[in-house]
Amino acid sequence: MDKEKVIATLNGILELELAGVVRYTHYSMMIFGHARIPIISWMSTQADEGLAHARRAGDLVTSLGGHPSLKIGKLLETEQHSIDDILRETLEHEKEGVALYEQLHGLVAGKDIRLEEYAREMIAHESDHISEVEKMLRKPGELEPAG
Repeated sequence: MDKEKVIATLNGILELELAGVVRYTHYSMMIFGHARIPIISWMSTQADEGLAHARRAGDLVTSLGGHPSLKIGKLLETEQHSIDDILRETLEHEKEGVALYEQLHGLVAGKDIRLEEYAREMIAHESDHISEVEKMLRKPGELEPAG
């Protein structure tokens, strides 16, 4: 296992998850309309979860002898704040997360069971988020994913 690549990937995950905290917090402030309350509640939960994911990635970095990044991943501000626009940005962010966790899985598969299981768990978890956001983007009665 290339420990330096694993640490770099975990730091990328840490940065992306911290960016998610900022994004979801910002998004929760920008939701308006009759669906505001359940959506901001969901967004706040996602922000809390992102912080927990960032901490976990950082703990793995230090367990491997690395230094957790102090950076935050890219923060896209499109100035588009309709619920659908925000959800589309959310969908892209979640897909970036899955890609990073898949990258980690590729580095550790068959080499470190703890990191392999962590990557698999997070891929499944983030994929569930993608499914939820896709469902939120569907119009009532539509069965095909909005993707």
